[in-house]
Amino acid sequence: MGIKTVAVHSDVDSSAVHVKMADEAVCVGPAPTSKSYLNMDAIMEAIKETRAQAVHPGYGFLSENKEFARRLASEGVTFIGPDTHAIQAMGDKIESKLLAKNAKVNTIPGFDGVVKDADEAVRIAREIGYPVMIKASAGGGGKGMRIAWDDEETREGFRFSSQEAASSFGDDRLLIEKFIDNPRHIEIQVLADNHGNALWLNERECSIQRRNQKVVEEAPSTFLDPETRRAMGEQAVALAKAVKYSSAGTVEFLVDAKKNFYFLEMNTRLQVEHPITECITGLDLVQEMIRVAKGYPLRHKQADIPINGWAVECRVYAEDPYKSFGLPSIGRLSQYQEPLCVSNVRVDSGIQEGSDISIYYDPMISKLITYGSDRTEALQRMEEALDNYVIRGVTHNIALLREVIIHPRFVQGDISTKFLPDVYPDGFKGHKLTDLEKRELLATATCLYVTEQLRSQQFLGTPRISLAKLDLNNWDLSVQLGDGTYSVTVSKYGSIFSVEVDGMKLNVTSEWNLASPLLPVTIDGTQRTMQCLSRDAAGNISIQFLGTVYKLRILTKLAAELSKYMPEKTEEDTTSILRSPMPGTVVAVSVKPGDLVSKGQEICVIEAMKMQNSLSAAKSGKVKTVCCKAGETVGEGDLLVELE
Repeated sequence: MGIKTVAVHSDVDSSAVHVKMADEAVCVGPAPTSKSYLNMDAIMEAIKETRAQAVHPGYGFLSENKEFARRLASEGVTFIGPDTHAIQAMGDKIESKLLAKNAKVNTIPGFDGVVKDADEAVRIAREIGYPVMIKASAGGGGKGMRIAWDDEETREGFRFSSQEAASSFGDDRLLIEKFIDNPRHIEIQVLADNHGNALWLNERECSIQRRNQKVVEEAPSTFLDPETRRAMGEQAVALAKAVKYSSAGTVEFLVDAKKNFYFLEMNTRLQVEHPITECITGLDLVQEMIRVAKGYPLRHKQADIPINGWAVECRVYAEDPYKSFGLPSIGRLSQYQEPLCVSNVRVDSGIQEGSDISIYYDPMISKLITYGSDRTEALQRMEEALDNYVIRGVTHNIALLREVIIHPRFVQGDISTKFLPDVYPDGFKGHKLTDLEKRELLATATCLYVTEQLRSQQFLGTPRISLAKLDLNNWDLSVQLGDGTYSVTVSKYGSIFSVEVDGMKLNVTSEWNLASPLLPVTIDGTQRTMQCLSRDAAGNISIQFLGTVYKLRILTKLAAELSKYMPEKTEEDTTSILRSPMPGTVVAVSVKPGDLVSKGQEICVIEAMKMQNSLSAAKSGKVKTVCCKAGETVGEGDLLVELE
């Protein structure tokens, strides 16, 4: 739009992507959010210093802070978002629910006042009827929310939610409402101006969640029919008009199996998942927000808003998906390559190769968006994009994302907010290989091994003179994968490998560059893109195949025979020790040396990336040592408590 921009950043973000893209940048304080991105005085100072005329607050931090909007207005600076009245009304879950009721919007049954203490929480929960949802009045982003199925869980939920709410929003007020079991989370994007016009820009399906935070979103939803879509859109617009809303905003609904929908909350800002709406409508929401803030009326009528094609967004996180569907991981991106080679792919990221993922902020790496003429095409593109995404140096959740989008239930559109725990009741374990896929993996890994052996026999492009006679056409290998050991024979003819696995022959074709992070391969006509993450001289190799990382060991027949005589390393007994499952800060330690603890008893609470996690004893016993105290920062795998 030709508008000059200023980026604000904390000192650890001085080389962040947004800082490099902006015309000017101002540091607003040290890493902790309370001293930088939430530090209004520092941001107001940056505005004065740069003589900025308007502020776009992004997705988080001060984007829904009425005090910040008020301070901007008093300085004559335009806030690119709604006015303080709308932020106040919709940001408070209690007030917003009353407003929604008055605007004839369907609401969830519950208690509309502020809950004073744990005893009152139990009394209210019994009146509403279990299960109930305890949530922070000023909340958002899944913070300060707990589901309770009985009195004990209500007391615990009250304690954790109020602590999380106080640390995330500086406001520990809570409310309680009926928990709608197994719903869909569907939201309506609205756009309104200062001239009384308001539009609904269709819906986004955001049901795939973990810990009340979205993981995969799509637009439109497979579930809504045109009548339900219109009814939800009209109610969303009615609510926006009731608060005299202007700018882009999102009205979130819970939808049950019978297509009954209930108002959840309104986000008075741009949503993280807004790109999928942009893909299917052709509207640039940020541009529209800036136009509205400048005072222009909307350029479109409701009849102009189309649904063209299908869009899917995957949130790529620096998280370990094998721990509670994603506990944060930190580290430096040693290698990073976005899958922009795939058509109709958009990547919105704030990092680049060499960036650090720290404990201070959300662990999101990027939003990966794919678009197609229909849902099948959009999902196929997403599969391809995930396979071509190179992320090294941090643990990431690509394995989980890829499994979700190819799962039969997801493909059929049979989803709810409980999708992940329903589909993976024992936790996420990665991709389960079919017999054919296993043979494909073994064949590719052995071809990679042979290619490397051949390369190591070359010196400046000419073969080295070997003392041992080598048969350069056939290799008899033994491959360990999981608990199995497989015999594989590889023969090479030009650029084609013929591989025999379990008595079956496969033809593998590839022009590999072993230095490339992406290894495209054709196996019997099927094209795959793999990634070799590591390999060593002992035959160990890690391959990312179909999103999941597999560890293999490839040995010659002789080496395999001799390896049987090697001693095995014994596993550490983890039942008597408690290690931190992620990097974070110790909020509370509930035990001291000499205390007796029972299995499942809370030992300490770790806060990581704005979420509090209760860690409990794996067995009953006596506490021997406590290696941490409240306020300390711990790393993943650090010893916290040891039992006798």
